Amino acid sequence: MRLGSFYDRQRAGKLIFIMVSVVAIVIFLVISNTLVKSLAAQERERMNVWAQATEKLARADVDTDVEFLLSIISQNTSIPVMVADSAFNIIDYRNYHLPDKADTVGTPVPFLSERNYRYLSERLKGPAAGVTLEELAQTNPHFIKVEALSASQYIYYEDSILLKRLSFYPYVQLAVMIVLAVIIYAALIYTKRAEQNRVWVGLSKETAHQLGTPISSLMAWSQYLEGTGAEKEVTDEINKDVRRLSVIADRFSKIGSKPELNLEYLNEVVEQSLQYMKGRISDKVELTMRFPQDDYGVAVSRALFEWVMENLTKNAVDAMDGSGRLEISTGVDKGKAFIDIKDTGKGIQRKNFKTVFHPGYTTKKRGWGLGLTLVKRIIEEYHGGRIYVKESEVGRGTTFRIELPLVN
Repeated sequence: MRLGSFYDRQRAGKLIFIMVSVVAIVIFLVISNTLVKSLAAQERERMNVWAQATEKLARADVDTDVEFLLSIISQNTSIPVMVADSAFNIIDYRNYHLPDKADTVGTPVPFLSERNYRYLSERLKGPAAGVTLEELAQTNPHFIKVEALSASQYIYYEDSILLKRLSFYPYVQLAVMIVLAVIIYAALIYTKRAEQNRVWVGLSKETAHQLGTPISSLMAWSQYLEGTGAEKEVTDEINKDVRRLSVIADRFSKIGSKPELNLEYLNEVVEQSLQYMKGRISDKVELTMRFPQDDYGVAVSRALFEWVMENLTKNAVDAMDGSGRLEISTGVDKGKAFIDIKDTGKGIQRKNFKTVFHPGYTTKKRGWGLGLTLVKRIIEEYHGGRIYVKESEVGRGTTFRIELPLVN
């Protein structure tokens, strides 16, 4: 299985997971909302029974079972309710937490403080001040009209504290679930990156260590051949390859350790980085370097930066199948030095602009897909810069951009 298709499947899996999560959340909210509406309907039924008991009590005669009616009225211990006449005068109330602590629930209405009476009156009128109570009773479902012996009365009730809390509970629970999911996701990402870092460091150090022994052996054999009178051209080529292997080992040994950054000039270090690749690029690749007259100072580890440029150049040549145009340009944009590597290769789909930097992602038949991952690590973690796909079009080519902080 190609790793490119693996990342496509992984992306599709994430999309499916998000869709399933959204559907589950919607179902959860619908069920919760249905339960809240059901509880609200039950409270309204209770208030209708309470209103009927209040009406019968107001119209009671000597034969009416007053104790039964009072028991029904007294059973309401949670729903805030007020009884008012047609002139907004409060006759009775229950289960309201009044602002004046001196007055307690159950105190006869005539002894309510002015502050508490105003508080209840404002809640009774609500935003429809100036509208008659009868008009409110027709439009507001929380008003119930009852007929007393002397005149009509109105019962106004509000949702109970339990119902109000349940109304907000699904959203509070949803917010908590989202926060927990974000924390868990962040923890998993951190753990994954830490594990990747350990693998990177261990692999790099072990590679450098393993290269050390054959390099030392080759150096000894080269000296032996020189001493036996071997042709100088042969020993020079061997020494050149040995030095190259030493450079590679040195690069791997720097992974996992904070490299020493030195002041280098951008144009010079880019040009020097490409010297090794010039002799190994096909003649069918037209290499162009566009540098401004002014050079800019950047802090880099030359050994690691050369590795970056070699990786990007090799990837560009491979993307063009060994034939095309490769343009390297430098400059300054928004206070940062940049290097653009532009090729006329196969191009990258927009959805893969970030995926190409993931470990193992590759479109080649051979290769581990670690080159761009290594490049990103060197530029962003060791040099405090940034690398990204600036632009790309399938069939026309790609431009990678490296940004580095300027050194004044």
